[in-house]
Amino acid sequence: MINLDTKSLREAYGLSLVELGKRDKNVVALEADLGNSTRSALFRAAFPDRHFEMGIAEQNMASTAAGLALGGKTPFMNTFAIFATGRAFDQLRNAVCVPKLKVRICGSSAGLSDFGDGKTHQSIEDIAIMRALPNMSVLAPADAVEVVKMMEHINGIDGPVYIRINRNDLPTVTPGAEDWRPGKLWTLRDGNDVVVFANGVMVSRALEAANTLSSEGISVKVVNVSTIKPMNVSEVVAAASGAKGIVTAEESNITGGFGSAILEALRGTTHGPVEFVGVKDEFGISAENYDGILERYGLTAAAIIQAARKVARG
Repeated sequence: MINLDTKSLREAYGLSLVELGKRDKNVVALEADLGNSTRSALFRAAFPDRHFEMGIAEQNMASTAAGLALGGKTPFMNTFAIFATGRAFDQLRNAVCVPKLKVRICGSSAGLSDFGDGKTHQSIEDIAIMRALPNMSVLAPADAVEVVKMMEHINGIDGPVYIRINRNDLPTVTPGAEDWRPGKLWTLRDGNDVVVFANGVMVSRALEAANTLSSEGISVKVVNVSTIKPMNVSEVVAAASGAKGIVTAEESNITGGFGSAILEALRGTTHGPVEFVGVKDEFGISAENYDGILERYGLTAAAIIQAARKVARG
């Protein structure tokens, strides 16, 4: 594991990509003119002959990545999440997912984290899009530490992988000593009344909410579900067992998003009422800062508190 001294998920990703490149000469990187932002520029500096600047041509980048994978390389394609999942969808579907190629897609500046550039650059629908693709794995790390852990094991995942990277520094919540594996659920706080399933920035918000709710006598379990697909159904069911209610928290559209994935995992089981905390089927806006846009869309500890009270008290 690299010696990480940053809370930036983007920096952690770039540093981890370099480490992968050191260990495996077949790892290559493709970029769509955003290398300084996605931090694939670190890979370019270390391995200029294995870095391909594709320009603002995301569809071509995805097709080229597929060709490289067919040639025995392990390509990491990098751009903003909105462009990776939107502009290149057809190529990802037909050239990458259908043949189940080992292409890794870094969707940087995911969710609302590119707060200043508005709805055209904010990917609130990427989880729904990518988890609907057969053969695609979908990862949403909670912090820089988890990014590093995911990247250490990402080449062990068969088929394509989409990893959702936040643009901003996030609080560290991932236990440093514990190993990561695809599908692992991190129970970061135990509780009996309500279970909050979260990922990304919403994990730290859920922990904040749990601290407040404990003073009200509501015991909250906080679970980081950073592997959205394939969902570990048995662990989700076990985590929800016995809870009075369930809250899901995501930095994405609740329509077809992470909360829907949790309910799919719980289908056929007896469970308490469920509340979704997420973007309520609307596009983003430009904002002055990240906390401001999260507040605008109700992606806060206060929103989780309100939802938890509702399911706990009926």
